[in-house]
Amino acid sequence: MTPVRKIPASYESAEPGPPTGGLLERPLSARSVMASLLLGMHPPRIRGSLLVRWCALFGISEGTARVALHRMAARGELAVDDGYCSLSGTLAQRQQAQDWSLDPVVLPWRGEWRIAVVSEGARQPTDRRALREAMRRLRLVEFREGVWLRPDNLPPDAAPTSATAVAREQCRVFSSARPDDDARDDLVARFDPQGWAAKARDLRPRLAAAASAIDEGNEGMLAAGFVTGAAALTHVRADPVLPDELLPSPWPATSLRTAYRAYRSAFADATARWFERTAPDHDR
Repeated sequence: MTPVRKIPASYESAEPGPPTGGLLERPLSARSVMASLLLGMHPPRIRGSLLVRWCALFGISEGTARVALHRMAARGELAVDDGYCSLSGTLAQRQQAQDWSLDPVVLPWRGEWRIAVVSEGARQPTDRRALREAMRRLRLVEFREGVWLRPDNLPPDAAPTSATAVAREQCRVFSSARPDDDARDDLVARFDPQGWAAKARDLRPRLAAAASAIDEGNEGMLAAGFVTGAAALTHVRADPVLPDELLPSPWPATSLRTAYRAYRSAFADATARWFERTAPDHDR
């Protein structure tokens, strides 16, 4: 059996699912539970039957899980080979950007801002939604209708290549001159760094408590711990990664990532034990 080495991460389905205690904006679904497990594995490959078994821990029926697997494969999100499932397509791209968010390496910032301006012409509602999602993944904020921006300090691997492709298709992108101090303060406020910091401080003790419970051998905490870790990782991925010069002090991003890594180690060990204990011999 492929060992689980990292915590699951990424929740992106509006389908009804198990409760999340208010930590996640959307409920868990079969797709999000399985994608999350794979996104946290290196390499991201596991037997499909184990993915179905993992869903059962969250009250998701076998039939629902198998339908979700089929749909993910049909959309090109999963590659299936001899009973094993591995990430492909946009989910594979997402894993790379997720890994970057856990250990970000930024470019030197020279005071310039990156600006994306929507090109002229009519756009379909689906195009507008795709652009908004792409800008979220690229960590740009909307200045006004059709204008998005951020400090120009991120490398290409900070976001999935699919997000970059959507932005290039619908926008023209520029690097701007430096705004004056008042304008800069207004732009920084649009990223809501204070709000991000407050939630990060709330998540740190939750991660520590979850890690402690799992370390004590309480495998009944797996589902709850999964949600806690998912919320923390989602928040890490939402870090605007602004230049140090623009951040309030103290900035809790490093301490949140440190708490997450400790949690991830405990959770990965507990998940591996759970699979070993529950999987039939032919799935090992």
